[in-house]
Amino acid sequence: MKIEKIHHVAYRCKDAKETVDFYTKHLNMDFLLAISEDRVPSTKEPDPYMHLFLDAGNGNILAFFELPNSPEMGRDLNTPQWVQHIAFQLADVEALEQAKRDLEAGGIEVLGPTDHGIIQSIYFFDPNGHRIELTTITATDEQMKKLDSVKWEMLDEWTESKSTVRKADWLHAKEFESTTD
Repeated sequence: MKIEKIHHVAYRCKDAKETVDFYTKHLNMDFLLAISEDRVPSTKEPDPYMHLFLDAGNGNILAFFELPNSPEMGRDLNTPQWVQHIAFQLADVEALEQAKRDLEAGGIEVLGPTDHGIIQSIYFFDPNGHRIELTTITATDEQMKKLDSVKWEMLDEWTESKSTVRKADWLHAKEFESTTD
């Protein structure tokens, strides 16, 4: 089997209308369709829901479920908030900087840009508490080849030690130099 692509990724939302409004207004996604049923199709359990689909570009679909009969939505408190997120790619650094200005003008608190060495990103939360990352690739082909050449070694070393693997420290070398000057 070879996966062709991700058809959609689904998350829960607190309010279907608020969620569609946020993604169409702030991230310029098209609202593709809504499906509402009173039973879960796969299990036949009675559980009314609203299922939303938004166009995240290039055939990527972001979906949400509003579940009015389920307990209030929460998050995994054992996982740091920065770990679970949805990342969307923008064309370039200029588009990222413009997105930050637009989001802040819309009243959204934005963290960043953060330079990860091979990408730059900004972060904010949607009305459901999902962390969103907007990112743009800044890597050179040489950087990506260098990372590719050590990926299996890094994974093996991490698997053995469960401690930081230093084979890609060069990604943040400038950052560390500037803090030690």
